[in-house]
Amino acid sequence: MKPSLSWNEQVDLLVRRGLAIGDRAACARFLAANNYYRFSGYMRYFQNAPHLGDNSFRPQTAFDDIYAVYQADEGLRSLLYQRLARAEILLRTHTAYVIANDDGPCGRYLEKDFYTEAANSTSTAESCLADIARSKERHILRYMSAGHEAADLPVWSAVEAFSFGTLSKCIERGGQGSLSDAVATSVGVAKAGFPYRVRALVYLRNRCAHHCRLWHHSVIDAGPTPNNVRVKAKKLAGQFEPRSVLDVVASLDDILVRGSAADPVLPQLVQQHERTSAFWQGLAKPVSPRDCGA
Repeated sequence: MKPSLSWNEQVDLLVRRGLAIGDRAACARFLAANNYYRFSGYMRYFQNAPHLGDNSFRPQTAFDDIYAVYQADEGLRSLLYQRLARAEILLRTHTAYVIANDDGPCGRYLEKDFYTEAANSTSTAESCLADIARSKERHILRYMSAGHEAADLPVWSAVEAFSFGTLSKCIERGGQGSLSDAVATSVGVAKAGFPYRVRALVYLRNRCAHHCRLWHHSVIDAGPTPNNVRVKAKKLAGQFEPRSVLDVVASLDDILVRGSAADPVLPQLVQQHERTSAFWQGLAKPVSPRDCGA
């Protein structure tokens, strides 16, 4: 088993591996605040062949180079988390609006046959009820403590208790498959692939919430960003892979702008980062460390 190392010993290890560190005390403080193992996810892209056990750094690699990428990734997560929160609220609003107008404000959205379930999946209605029961929101606690049942809770109140994941399942499966199209139309975006775009936003939101690396990350649950949205985004930002974070950002921007919920993210990123920078390349064309010349 690997031995536990003090912060200064971790700095010594990096120096032995060839990393140029100008301020050793500052590096030790950074590792104490951010976790060596977490930072190693970024360092691998600057090492020779970590997948083969060669953790030495490529010539001329400095701690400041990796730290700059780490900071840029942290800034991106912060920016995206704010915009994803706006998208979540927007989708809660339009989902409640559509259900209330098409199926009535109470009861129906909590019935099992309102949803078309995927095989071997948790009942969407049960997920909704569990989120309501778990909620500490005063408006829900007050309502339930007055002797009402969940079936009497108006959908516009209930959606405030739903997690983003539960909301995503409602949109995808609700109304026997028709809710997705109706919510997309209400927001003003394309109906094709809409529930999977929402699922991609949930995935990205969870990565941001758990402080996971976005740089060189290939999105597992990537949604089908509409071609016209992707083309427009590439005119602004240049080429990017369909499973890149930038592709999901393009989809997010489309939903935010059409729903009048917030300003787009991509123009800010283009202003902040050069397309030739290591950070931008890692966003646009995510690869495994073994495929990036390491």
